[in-house]
Amino acid sequence: MKRNVGAVGRKLAALTVLAAAISSTGCLRMAGGPFLQTTVGGQTLPSAYFLEDDVQYFPKGPETKLSNQIRAIEQYNVERAAYEVEAP
Repeated sequence: MKRNVGAVGRKLAALTVLAAAISSTGCLRMAGGPFLQTTVGGQTLPSAYFLEDDVQYFPKGPETKLSNQIRAIEQYNVERAAYEVEAP
């Protein structure tokens, strides 16, 4: 025997699906927080709270990532040259 849900039942089912979709979108938005960037008309805009964000400052460092290795090799060459000069 098949149950006739009717128009009221279909509307209720549609509203349930809509409510689930809205609540899951809201949860995702809350998980990301209000600090999300927005794209409007092809432009990336900062969040509304960008003035409250922490400022990240990275002091200027060496241009190469191998600066310690380069310095160690130069020091080794200087010590080696000094040792060769002192050798009899």
